[in-house]
Amino acid sequence: MPVIAFFSALYCHGEDVAGMVAEKLGYSLLTDEKLIEEASKRFGTTGDKLRRTMNGRQSVFNRLTHEKLLNLAYLRSTIAEQIKDGDFVYHGFASHLLAKSLPHVLRVCLVAKFDFRILVASEAKGVSPKEAEKILRKEDEARKKWTLDLFGLGPWDKTLYDILLSMDSTSVKEAVELICDNAARPLLWTTKASRKSTDNFLLACRVYLALAERGHDVEVSCRDGVVTMEINRYVTRLDHFERELKKIASAVAGVNKAETKIGPRYSQPSIYPKLDLPNKILLVDDEEEFVNTLSERLQSRSMDSVIAYDGEEAMAIVETDAPDVMVLDLKMPGIDGLEVLRRVKREHPATEVIILTGHGSEREEKLAEQLGAFAYLNKPVDIDVLANTMREAYSKVSDGTLDDADDPGSSP
Repeated sequence: MPVIAFFSALYCHGEDVAGMVAEKLGYSLLTDEKLIEEASKRFGTTGDKLRRTMNGRQSVFNRLTHEKLLNLAYLRSTIAEQIKDGDFVYHGFASHLLAKSLPHVLRVCLVAKFDFRILVASEAKGVSPKEAEKILRKEDEARKKWTLDLFGLGPWDKTLYDILLSMDSTSVKEAVELICDNAARPLLWTTKASRKSTDNFLLACRVYLALAERGHDVEVSCRDGVVTMEINRYVTRLDHFERELKKIASAVAGVNKAETKIGPRYSQPSIYPKLDLPNKILLVDDEEEFVNTLSERLQSRSMDSVIAYDGEEAMAIVETDAPDVMVLDLKMPGIDGLEVLRRVKREHPATEVIILTGHGSEREEKLAEQLGAFAYLNKPVDIDVLANTMREAYSKVSDGTLDDADDPGSSP
């Protein structure tokens, strides 16, 4: 039951290579869409929710519903069931859900230089290089969020893969031949040990699901019916928490023994409470170098963000899942910042919007205030001033302090 797991950057011929490898080896081809379809049927959820989890977004109600945790559990359980009885090529985000303990999985990453990908995307989509770049950055951001959430590593980190190919210097044919040659190695042959590791993975996924349904996010591994749950989040009553985990895990069919251990990321928080940070931040600015740098600087302050490079893209993101806090430029082509602000505060009044502009005026500042902007800042801005303003905005969101005075009402 060998498995070849592909993860690729957009416009690196990932679909072509995976499909040709599956055909040449006579393996079944699985994709994220097939997995989502099966998981939706099995667990009665929607494909949109599962896709949102893969794309690094989460519901505004995630802290109450544990939607992201549950979706990961649904996807893990489904892929474990799918790979247990056959030889597969898997192409997509969910390839990273296959446990590192599975010895018969060949992990492949297809990447290429950004300029090469822009050229391929521009020709394939019939768009300008600038539009192609925007598409690629958005897709790369989703891949980055996915692997950071799972491993704390970037999507192209070599340690995640057995083979990493640069498709700007490797043809599709060469890639297929190289991967098929590696797939023939004895390490990937079906053995008693590989079947056992698959059974262990499946049982670990079932325990992970049972825990997720109770809102518990812990790492789970399994060996011969013995389940180990690694705790990496501080809890005040550790002994009580460990007993609860063991009780839930022991009730899963196939578990002979349930154990817990403290993980390397488990640490007691400082006696000084940390400020709440926004879960969902959207940065909107058509100055791409500036907004990318801003995103990186905020990330160093534990604030991860999604980027939109114009008003249209920002509104598309908001319609799918409104952010907690938006940092918004005023002067942009197409839908300008004031119009974005007007629409956001009309349709999603709980989203707090911070205007950050280098070309504003007193009139625009007053108008932004009337439309419901939380704050109006000028470029260049001190990053700590911006971060503190974002925390204050999020405090307003989390406290639910929107009142009549805050309601932007109708457009002036």
